[in-house]
Amino acid sequence: MAFIAPKPLSEYPFYLRWFFRRQERKYGMTLSPSWLWGRLPAHFGGLLVLLGCFQRKSFPIDTALRSLVSARIAQLNGCAFCVDLNSYNLLQATGSLSKAKAVDDWRTSSLYSEKERLALDYAETMTDTTRRVSAAQIQALKSHFTDDGVVALTAWIAFQNMSAKFNSALGAEDNALCQIPSRKG
Repeated sequence: MAFIAPKPLSEYPFYLRWFFRRQERKYGMTLSPSWLWGRLPAHFGGLLVLLGCFQRKSFPIDTALRSLVSARIAQLNGCAFCVDLNSYNLLQATGSLSKAKAVDDWRTSSLYSEKERLALDYAETMTDTTRRVSAAQIQALKSHFTDDGVVALTAWIAFQNMSAKFNSALGAEDNALCQIPSRKG
């Protein structure tokens, strides 16, 4: 259970209640972080606008790679909700859960392409505040991404870290969208 309980639905602004109903139609429920973010309606609105920009078809990082990187970031930040949602998104994008289930073993698993490995390594480096991104990492990424793609990947990783840290700190529960057995972090 989240550390902060939802307010009564009537206390959320009308436009957030509309958004909650859309989530209920898509997922069968209002997702747990929405109740938390909804306590800051303007910030939640900004977050949703930014998320919409990341999800545009013209965004340089495809849904499958975003979901894969996000699942690993979620593991590292201890966000069960984010692991669940991003595994669900990866399943929707690829039709398979194999990569989501093995993401903590990405360094040794044969499931991942070189591009995915570079993105996962970069995500881990950005997530671990004791590490710094190296020029060599950026150069390696450039073998698979344009400069705009590297910037887009960086923005996505930063966004996901913020989201996972928020959700984890406030105890946002997973919503059992795509149950993945707990694995080592």
